[in-house]
Amino acid sequence: MSTTPIGGVSSPWPREILEATLREIVPDASLAGLPGDADLRETFELDSLDFVELVERLGKRAGFRIEDDDADQLRTVDSATAFLLRGASRTG
Repeated sequence: MSTTPIGGVSSPWPREILEATLREIVPDASLAGLPGDADLRETFELDSLDFVELVERLGKRAGFRIEDDDADQLRTVDSATAFLLRGASRTG
């Protein structure tokens, strides 16, 4: 199991949620070996509708609403996992 260091804390769940949600849209999606600064839209060839779907599904799976203004924070692997951790800490 991989972990994602965020603010000195390692937590595997944001990356796992991100990958599982991506697989709902792109069945062969994998974050394995992908650098943290990889752009999700480019890497997985997500068009704007796919990306909106990803944002909505991530919010449902993470348990909090992701506002349209926050979607840009989900562009890369690292920024998305950090955003999910911050969102969970505010709601949890």
